[in-house]
Amino acid sequence: MKNVSVHEVPAGVQLVDVREADEFSVDHAAGATHIPLSEFTARVSEIDIDRDIYVICKSGGRSLQASEYLELAKGLAPINVLGGTDAWREAGLPME
Repeated sequence: MKNVSVHEVPAGVQLVDVREADEFSVDHAAGATHIPLSEFTARVSEIDIDRDIYVICKSGGRSLQASEYLELAKGLAPINVLGGTDAWREAGLPME
């Protein structure tokens, strides 16, 4: 699995936010798709496997779990965003 900093996430990519609904509703990276980790295995079919899959959470722990699941259980090559939404916000990247 590949890990990248928030500065290495290209614009317009498939970015999956695995934080819970209350966290996501406060703010999130612009354009992120919300699939909470607590629902991840049931909703994994919502991810477009024909596109790169960038996974983000608050600080990097839950996105690592989700990425490991995608890699080990589904045979995919997800990209974990290190530092998560906290780093995204601190970098001044677009938020919604």
